[in-house]
Amino acid sequence: MTRRLQALVAGALTNVRNPRVDNDVISAGMVQDLTVGDDGRVSFTFILSSDDPGTLVREARRAVQDVEGVEKVSIEVREAGGDASGPAPAAAPAAGPGAAPPQAVEYPALGAVIAVSSGKGGVGKSTVASNLAAELARLGKQVGIMDADIYGPNVPRLFGIDERPPVRNGRILPLERHGVKLISLGLLIERDMPAIWRGPIVTKIIQQFLSDVDWGTLDYFIIDLPPGTGDAQLSLAQAIHMRGGIIVTTPQEMAAGDALRGAKMFERVGVPVIGIVENMSHFVCPHCGERTEIFAGGGGTRLAEELDVPLLGQVPLQADMTREADEGQLVVINRPESPAGLALSAVAQAVIDRAGGKSVPLPIIT
Repeated sequence: MTRRLQALVAGALTNVRNPRVDNDVISAGMVQDLTVGDDGRVSFTFILSSDDPGTLVREARRAVQDVEGVEKVSIEVREAGGDASGPAPAAAPAAGPGAAPPQAVEYPALGAVIAVSSGKGGVGKSTVASNLAAELARLGKQVGIMDADIYGPNVPRLFGIDERPPVRNGRILPLERHGVKLISLGLLIERDMPAIWRGPIVTKIIQQFLSDVDWGTLDYFIIDLPPGTGDAQLSLAQAIHMRGGIIVTTPQEMAAGDALRGAKMFERVGVPVIGIVENMSHFVCPHCGERTEIFAGGGGTRLAEELDVPLLGQVPLQADMTREADEGQLVVINRPESPAGLALSAVAQAVIDRAGGKSVPLPIIT
């Protein structure tokens, strides 16, 4: 049975072609260490050069998943050339000489895993992630949020929580507010303690948040990523299979350009982009309702068009929203009928529509 399944998997991979070399990924030597278990688990290393389309990873995963008898697929992505061409863009830091890098695994109890990312800080990524989680919970979903932004953990402040999570039977119990279970490094260290850690420590913290926290059974698991494309993002991509990613940007071209790099990071690790959220999109006068473009507008729309993914929402600037966020008052809970509240509610509904079911197809960046 195993030999037959391995042959079928290898045959499926020969149907995935690399246009750069005009050959299939097996013949091109891009698939290494192919392992097929009796339980239908398949794992292999995928060698990707900087000139190869990152969508090949997703195509390879889909091809293998479609093989009858395959139950689970784990792919480790490495850059061709190894040290000679720089650090691998999707390889987690090794724990030591000869240590095997972590394999992405399924966490069925966590439901749909959605990562919220941005190319730079200060665009409201954590605000979007927190309000998304709260709105999904308000709609009756079981939701958890993991604050993976270990260098600037803001989720506890946004939810108005500053207590330490309890530990029971060796497992951390997430705190809960507005029906959302949450964990954050900000709940475990002093507020003024700087997080000056190297990659392996970052990786370990993320893995502990996944495996040592008693999340229960969820419908949605929201991950608030740190800005940029560093160790935390790459570690998560290898540690857990994500249903998709959301990119948060502001209207300025500079911010949208930075966000594009975040989207390409998702592409490189085979995670589909659900869509773009343009935060601080415009200002709506609370008195007359007139819309004013504060910044040079349209960056989020142009980014969505360039990536061929939906613009999930345009969240306006709103009076007192920053103060309320600092006080732990989420706008979808505190003022759900306000322009920002309605916009963020629409984002949550779009996530349900596009990532709520296992059969929902998501676009791949080309």
